[in-house]
Amino acid sequence: MNARKPLKLVLLLATGLMILMVGSGMLFGSDEESDTPKVYLIDVDGTINPALADHIIKGIETAEKDKAAAVIIRLDTPGGVLATTKTIVKAIINAKLPVVVYVAPSGSSATSAGAIITVCADIAAMAPGTNIGAAHPVGAGGEEIDSTMSEKIINDLTAYVRGIVSERGRNADWAERAIRHSVSVTAKEALELKAIDLIADSVQDLLDKVDGMTIKIKGKHLTVSTKGARVEKLKSGMRFKILDVVANPNIAYFLFMVAIACLMMEVYNPGMIFPGAVGVICLLLFLFAVQALPVNHVGIMLIVLAVILFVLEVKITSFGILTLGGIASLTLGSIMLFESEESALRVSWALIIPTVAVVSAFFVFIMGLAAKAWMRKPQTGEEGLVGEVGIAVTDLANEGKVFVHGEYWNARSDGLIPRGDRVRVVKVDNLSMFVTRG
Repeated sequence: MNARKPLKLVLLLATGLMILMVGSGMLFGSDEESDTPKVYLIDVDGTINPALADHIIKGIETAEKDKAAAVIIRLDTPGGVLATTKTIVKAIINAKLPVVVYVAPSGSSATSAGAIITVCADIAAMAPGTNIGAAHPVGAGGEEIDSTMSEKIINDLTAYVRGIVSERGRNADWAERAIRHSVSVTAKEALELKAIDLIADSVQDLLDKVDGMTIKIKGKHLTVSTKGARVEKLKSGMRFKILDVVANPNIAYFLFMVAIACLMMEVYNPGMIFPGAVGVICLLLFLFAVQALPVNHVGIMLIVLAVILFVLEVKITSFGILTLGGIASLTLGSIMLFESEESALRVSWALIIPTVAVVSAFFVFIMGLAAKAWMRKPQTGEEGLVGEVGIAVTDLANEGKVFVHGEYWNARSDGLIPRGDRVRVVKVDNLSMFVTRG
């Protein structure tokens, strides 16, 4: 029995050691996992608009809260709104972690606003077979801006970009040529010109190459640590997808006009339901778009005033003055609805003119129908009997009976009306008619 005690003791110690080793292994594994850096990936495939800026800003904020190692913006864009571009660049500059802009995959481009965002990033990278440049600003729809305004915008944008690019240690002269002369280069040429920092075949290759790079964030030098990092793609929610569509000023304006028209139809024809439902949905979408657009509340007030003037045209005889005032108010409100020096953030004249024409015609038509209904002779009740023609059932020497509108009535007249003659109703008083020979 005593010989077995040392054996039991050895087994007990061995078991305890194994448990300790397993536990330690689990702890070490946990530490290793927690030490693995995380990188957030934001995909940008489309135009630069306010909804996208909101998406990128929220992505950077999420990465900062998660203490991620970096944020990668994988970019493929033909350009977009200049004001929104500056908003995105500002978010990148003020981020508390490295923001890498990666023009990818092969075949992609960073044109116009995309080029500005790329060269202003903490780290600028491109995939083989991509291009960058052509950052000359244009108006909405691609039209040229008038010379005076164009010079002001280009000078301002050039100074803005040169300051940031120089701070990043990249080729500020090339950035200026891209803005002033719309030059565009391939990824290889951009690297040779020092317009970007590196070329990477994939996101994983990018992580390996940026690892160990030193960048400057808010005056402090930071060494990027992304080797073996876990990449977590930031998914765009339904909010971004909807906002991405309705954040276009032209679409937002159209939704607002449809909302007003449909709600007015529901007011003048209660119970139709469908126009009211469509109007409420369009109004809510417009209010949703307002979050990302520079709305001028005076513009909204002018459009509402236009509706009031159209309605008053029915109540007050103004000989068309109120209608003209409504059209003028609607036009001015449409122009002022979105307040921005940038044409891409304003409603296009190509939409304003037909919309004002259609909406004005719609209201004039609806108000005209309402006016006719207002002035139309009553068709029911005692007032509806005035002017009706009937037959004298008895001789009317002062009082008698007549047959009018399928009913027998007591009637009075000023003179003699023989039985069987036609009579016309002049007035109805309680249940008695005053008639004349018809």
